[in-house]
Amino acid sequence: MQAFIQSSLDYIEHNLKADISIEELAQIAGYSLGHYCRIFTQEMGVTVAAYILKRRLDHALAEIKSKRKAIEVVLEYGFDTYAGFYKAFVKMYGCSPKKYLSIYKESEVLFLHDINEIKKILENWEISSDSTIENITHTQWETQEESEWKTWKIGSEYYLKTNERSKMIRNINIAKALYKQGLSSEFLPISTKQGEDYLDGEHIFLLTGILGEPLNTSPLTDEDISRLENNELRENHANKLGQAIARLHKALKSIQGEVKPNEGNLYEQGEKAIPIVKGLDLGISEGFFNDFIENFNILHEKLPKQLIHGNLTGDTAVYENGEVIGFKGFEIYNLSFPRIYDITWGAGELTYQPTIDVYLNTLKEMLKGYDSINPLSSDEKQSVYYIICATYLKGIAYYTQVESELIADLIARSGNALVYLSKNKESFNDLL
Repeated sequence: MQAFIQSSLDYIEHNLKADISIEELAQIAGYSLGHYCRIFTQEMGVTVAAYILKRRLDHALAEIKSKRKAIEVVLEYGFDTYAGFYKAFVKMYGCSPKKYLSIYKESEVLFLHDINEIKKILENWEISSDSTIENITHTQWETQEESEWKTWKIGSEYYLKTNERSKMIRNINIAKALYKQGLSSEFLPISTKQGEDYLDGEHIFLLTGILGEPLNTSPLTDEDISRLENNELRENHANKLGQAIARLHKALKSIQGEVKPNEGNLYEQGEKAIPIVKGLDLGISEGFFNDFIENFNILHEKLPKQLIHGNLTGDTAVYENGEVIGFKGFEIYNLSFPRIYDITWGAGELTYQPTIDVYLNTLKEMLKGYDSINPLSSDEKQSVYYIICATYLKGIAYYTQVESELIADLIARSGNALVYLSKNKESFNDLL
């Protein structure tokens, strides 16, 4: 980071309750207004005005959290009314100050650390002191449990992360287990100067590298689409992904005693969803539901259960040069489930424009790849069809409880898939 930018940050931090003129900052730095603003935006990733606003919002929220009167605080930080502060906060962070504080509950609002505090924390690692620091916490927490993670991007190579101690230790243990299987994860620690995995004080801080890119970018490029529409390439990729998931499961099983995952019952979730699905009148025969209850109930009891990933979407498997190098997304799931669940879910995500033939071929290759590394039992092979049915059943039941403009389409698509499943059980008989 250029010295005059750091001086500007220090000046801003000490004058947040006073008028700060961008012209004044440029004059202090010794540059023209235009040149100063361009360099500041390049270094910090935001405009000068946006940075000042964000720091004022951050500090005001911290003081409100400390039980000071909100109106007094926001006036001190230059907002004419609390309504003005509220509107600016919602625009910056996507929710109200009250909701944000309810998410963090009693924990310190760590994202309020200023740049100087983060720089001091980073002195514990062998990295350049000139690295840019970008708070990216607000881009991650708007609707999911991931909101509890506080993350800063350090230069173009690292992330600094923190959360409550138990979650940090859990994810570090998972990262180390994956590393033993030749896989990377977003929580693989970079050692401190003292050779420790993380900085351990009032809070744990973890420095990690930045992983490769997910396969499914958004939007897909023409090259991506061409590559995925080639069945041979798709099947080859599916086989490799199946092998990688097998290694992932070996890693997760090795540490599940430490992680102590919650027990989930996929059969019960599917069974409880049946009355809701029947109420939608999709035209599914009673025989389908009876078959599910009678056969999957018995089969489910025989299936090995273990800690799984649980959320293998298009951007949680990470690739480099077309090879699976690791996985991410562990921080929002901690469930013991049948292993097949990850494979069937992953196959659906890989087939971004699925026809049933494409899905079945993809699933077949993923199962083959998995079985070659981490052999499946005969019960698991027989359960594939029922696990897919259970996934759609519980998914439809969940969607009916969510208020969103997208839900009707999701229910329709899931309903169509379930109708197909109810009529084509035999299509799944020869997958392995």
